[in-house]
Amino acid sequence: MFFLADVIEALTGSRFEGASLAISEATIDSRQVIPAAMFIALPGERVDGHNFVGEAFRQGASLALVQRPVEGFNLLDLSRLTTPFEMPAAPFCLKVDDTLKALQNIAAFWRRQLKVKTIGITGSVGKSTTKELIFDVLSQRFRTLKSPGNMNNEIGLPLALLRLGRGHQRAILEMGFYVPGEIAFLCDLAQPFMGVITNIGTVHAERAGSQEAIALGKAELVQALPEDGTAILNYDDPWVRDMNRLTRAHIFYYGLDPKADLWASHIEGLGLEGIKFQLHYQNEVLHLRAPLIGRHSVHTILRAAAVGLAENMTWQDIISGLLQGRNQLRLVAVHTQSGALLLDDTYNASPESTLAALNLLGELGGRKVAILGDMLELGPYEKQGHHMVGVRAAELCDVLVAVGPRSKTTLEAASQAGMPPENINWFESAPDAIEFLREQLKDGDTALVKGSLGMGMARIVTALETES
Repeated sequence: MFFLADVIEALTGSRFEGASLAISEATIDSRQVIPAAMFIALPGERVDGHNFVGEAFRQGASLALVQRPVEGFNLLDLSRLTTPFEMPAAPFCLKVDDTLKALQNIAAFWRRQLKVKTIGITGSVGKSTTKELIFDVLSQRFRTLKSPGNMNNEIGLPLALLRLGRGHQRAILEMGFYVPGEIAFLCDLAQPFMGVITNIGTVHAERAGSQEAIALGKAELVQALPEDGTAILNYDDPWVRDMNRLTRAHIFYYGLDPKADLWASHIEGLGLEGIKFQLHYQNEVLHLRAPLIGRHSVHTILRAAAVGLAENMTWQDIISGLLQGRNQLRLVAVHTQSGALLLDDTYNASPESTLAALNLLGELGGRKVAILGDMLELGPYEKQGHHMVGVRAAELCDVLVAVGPRSKTTLEAASQAGMPPENINWFESAPDAIEFLREQLKDGDTALVKGSLGMGMARIVTALETES
């Protein structure tokens, strides 16, 4: 909770003690307003937040930041404040020049009033799952806040910062990257003392231009860390490993290589039951079984454990957090009417995450069916990425169902890798594949459904699952 006095001081540099209105949190969505919230009316190309101020007030908001007057509501103009301060009866609007910049300035101001330490997380794949598991670990000792959902950009991160209270000791914040300078800007707001880099893949290469450009953008996190901070780096990824040259902070490496500070070995996938592995740190070896699905989840566990070790937590607390199992990958397992097991991983897709999902499929029993949609925003890596996925599908799967124009490359690669032609199928869109799958999926089959969000692959899951 913060106060109107904090908002005004953040935007003007002057504190008006009479501005005693308490604010519970900030939001840009009138549907998510809670009592005493501050609604920020952001103008947009398709939706203008000013049109929803009334709804926000009806939902219980006490204050709205606006760029222009909204008919029917009291208006307090920031540029015309006087002393003694007279606060209008709530709810009312506070007029500023730019509501987005105002949101960011308020968040930066509020962050600097707090003693909380922030942990920034970025990378091409695995940010959200890493955030969740780090939260489980740190919560064993600290009062911790995590950024909700994927609030990881110039709008979402400030909103997450404004959820912080004076009692919080740690904040875990995702940081997304689309253009150079974006993560540097987010770090200026959040002031991280620790940064975690997952990996450098090809996702968003369409906008960033190249894998090198993506690496430079992600490296802005470690560049922003203070000298007494810690950079948690993936030793197995050369792009991430080499970021040690770009930071003043202490380096903590994790990975599968014994040269890393914390490393894992003897990894055994247990299908939907989780994974077994050994953790190595200094002269210690720990034998663990964790509920996360897929061998690739070992890296997620390593990141969370590395943060705990960097925070001088005991192994008992770290392991307690790791084994909670409250937070799983976005993948969900459901059954169809025919008895097939359907692995729903339709949230998004990149070559890296799709290969990991295929590896999990390979660990499971039954006839293995890969239902793979286009992977979007790969830029110059589009053909290469789809080709890699096709080769791996041929190695691990019995049947391939490719969906979308880009996935023709996946189909061709699978054929070249030796998958029989009668086991390869292609459809223009997700709805086109549904009837085929209804007929093809049988009891005992295990099918993976994955593709970029824009491909609508979730429609396949919905259509097949609703029959159960």
